[in-house]
Amino acid sequence: MNRAPIDIVEKASDILRALRRGVLVTSKANGRANSMVVEWGTLGFNWGKPVFVCYVRESRFTRELLDANAEFTVNLPVGPFDRRIIAVCGSRSGRDMDKAAELGLTLVDGEKVSVPAVAQLPLTLECRVIYRQKENNVLLPPEIRARFYPSIERSHDTDKDDHIIYFGEIVAAYLLG
Repeated sequence: MNRAPIDIVEKASDILRALRRGVLVTSKANGRANSMVVEWGTLGFNWGKPVFVCYVRESRFTRELLDANAEFTVNLPVGPFDRRIIAVCGSRSGRDMDKAAELGLTLVDGEKVSVPAVAQLPLTLECRVIYRQKENNVLLPPEIRARFYPSIERSHDTDKDDHIIYFGEIVAAYLLG
């Protein structure tokens, strides 16, 4: 599959607009790849490097994979796409199923990372984690804590546990075609 390099600064508004609707973060370790939907993140420059920053709850299977292999891809739609991808990857756990097989996704080997891109969401950012930080939600304003962390429960898929914030240096950015 061909890769057309993109300039992330030129595509920044498209990337941020897609993030508001949900994009895939794909991770891979121990022979298993998994894509999850993220809506919490940003694009920017830190430490003189282009970065994609994403928030992954501690309970997520993706966090386990990222901790085992500190690389990920960000996969964004370009034009019309099958909305089931976002629905399934945003509601089902990779612990319990192979989302790529279930959805018929085409995984394409990364160019500079060991994690695949998803052909059906062709705008791809390849990232290497350069920093991770456990969120300390006690430092958040009370209204944010009340809305997003009403009670911290430590069980899988509760959406009530803290996040790990991953800063991924963008080492390649392209459109698959």
